[in-house]
Amino acid sequence: MNKITIEPIATICSPFCDLVNMPVQPHGAKEVYATIEFKKAYQEGLKDLDGFSHVYLIYHFHKVKEAQLRVVPFNDRTNTARGVFSTRTPMHPNSLGLSVVELVKVEDNIVTIKGVDILDGTPLIDIKPYIENFDKITTKTKSGWMKSSHDEVSKKRSDDRFVGEKK
Repeated sequence: MNKITIEPIATICSPFCDLVNMPVQPHGAKEVYATIEFKKAYQEGLKDLDGFSHVYLIYHFHKVKEAQLRVVPFNDRTNTARGVFSTRTPMHPNSLGLSVVELVKVEDNIVTIKGVDILDGTPLIDIKPYIENFDKITTKTKSGWMKSSHDEVSKKRSDDRFVGEKK
């Protein structure tokens, strides 16, 4: 098996210092601002990013329990254990998170973002621009088991089910 080495390029600084009672999706954190402090070695890579309205953040869930192949997701109305790959829980084998957030500004090595549901101190693995012509899905989509309404998702907050240090 090939070993993959991935190093964080930045740290996300958010108002969420506790995993409990956080929004569970960016949609539930529309007005929450955060900053991303990039390592100086990567500052040059931020050139031209400020021309985009939104970015994808790829980050490491650094404060979760060990991976699980079946989990009960926050937004499952039936409280059913689901296959982890059909969920957005942090319990995936590589503990990677993905969020689309609004880009507010880029200044030196600091990027300000809005719509953040991420724990303070989270290591950022990568950032990529959202490009509507590439990323917008215009055909009918399906959301599998997820039946929660837009309003339900916005109001959902985390509990302690995924709290704890990763072993």
